[in-house]
Amino acid sequence: MTADSISRKNFIKNTSILLVAGTSTLTSMATAADAAEKPRSTNAGKSFTLKNVRLETGFEYEDDEVSRTKTELFTIEINDGKIKAILPNKPGADAIDAKGLLMLPAFRDMHIHLDKTHYGLPWKANPSKRKTVKDMIAYEQQIIPELLKTSVPRAEKLIELMQSYGTNYARSHVNIDPTSGLESLRHLERALENKKNSFQAELVVFPQHGIYYTKSEQLMKEAAKMDIDFIGGLDPYTIDGAIEKHMDFVVQLALDNDKGIDIHLHEAGESGMKTINYLIDKVNENPVLKGKTFISHGFALAQLDKAKTEEIAEKLANARVGVASTVPFGRTIMPIPTLYKYGVDVMAGNDCIIDWWSTFGSGSILQKTNLAAQLYGYRTEFDLSRSLRLATHNILPLDDKGKQIWPKVDDIADLVLVDASCSAEAVSRISPVKSLIHRGNIVF
Repeated sequence: MTADSISRKNFIKNTSILLVAGTSTLTSMATAADAAEKPRSTNAGKSFTLKNVRLETGFEYEDDEVSRTKTELFTIEINDGKIKAILPNKPGADAIDAKGLLMLPAFRDMHIHLDKTHYGLPWKANPSKRKTVKDMIAYEQQIIPELLKTSVPRAEKLIELMQSYGTNYARSHVNIDPTSGLESLRHLERALENKKNSFQAELVVFPQHGIYYTKSEQLMKEAAKMDIDFIGGLDPYTIDGAIEKHMDFVVQLALDNDKGIDIHLHEAGESGMKTINYLIDKVNENPVLKGKTFISHGFALAQLDKAKTEEIAEKLANARVGVASTVPFGRTIMPIPTLYKYGVDVMAGNDCIIDWWSTFGSGSILQKTNLAAQLYGYRTEFDLSRSLRLATHNILPLDDKGKQIWPKVDDIADLVLVDASCSAEAVSRISPVKSLIHRGNIVF
């Protein structure tokens, strides 16, 4: 299992990522890693064993409150991309030594733009003169032709950055607009093909320049027939000037092509809420869209009083319309706890990574989870452990009663090894990810 292995150190070095120092967790891989020329994954002959793996096993209580998360060391056998056995630890076994690091589900970034980034290019801050979405559309029309020339390798570098933070899965929105045509999508598909053994993504075709504002209807129809998963939309009122016309197009395109829906909705106030309610009504009229429809951002939800927030959360839950949030702060704090209370499917994403919309994206979804914990006052052992679901899209090692529910035999081997004693500590301290395994492939 040494020929294609690579350490975290060389993974970062060879992708020009200067993040966290340190050598590979998987000690038996270290020698070969030094000779590796580029980051790549290995499935170790489709079978390997990890020893000294720390797993969460339950909660301890003091005064009826969770005071500590219990863990034990185990031996984990992986074969053909799945977890095939979870055994009592065998410290002397001929196996890869995980050195007592905590095993958690691999992380998922559920709102990002892999096709749009300055990552891999020289630093460039955002100028102050571009204030509105329409300003940004005009700017993109200028810069996209040049950026397309290097978009494949830069998308790959961005994927590698995310992997170094433990993310192996993403939902990526990709521009469909008259300036780039279908090239942004084709280039991203090429980058994902090059990373298919170590990363997976679902794609949203996204009319970043409006559907009617820049005449993108035909391009969207063509893109919908390609290998994509969701139909996107963008601020129907402020960009296209008509909520119903824009949303009817998105909904019908999804129905005609058996796709889901994930719309960008930055609009606040009356137009934002009208769009949310209109989408809920359309989903209820077309039940096939339930569980497949999402609102990205949804900033209008952050401006409601308590009663209206609870009312719309219940409506979203009943229609099974999810919310993908970038966990914004400042004056736009999303009501994520209320959405959870009513059972809304909440997902988190980095959104922009060092691009012309924002330079602050780090690539770490665990950092986003930490931010959420701070915003919503998740300070206890129990609350911090529950908040991990933002990083994993609802996969947790323990249920609310402390029963172990992950990992199980035959689970897909998508996991990270983290330098933390438990998931609560991992969230609170943004603990470093030492190794990522994607479908049984050791990424680093």
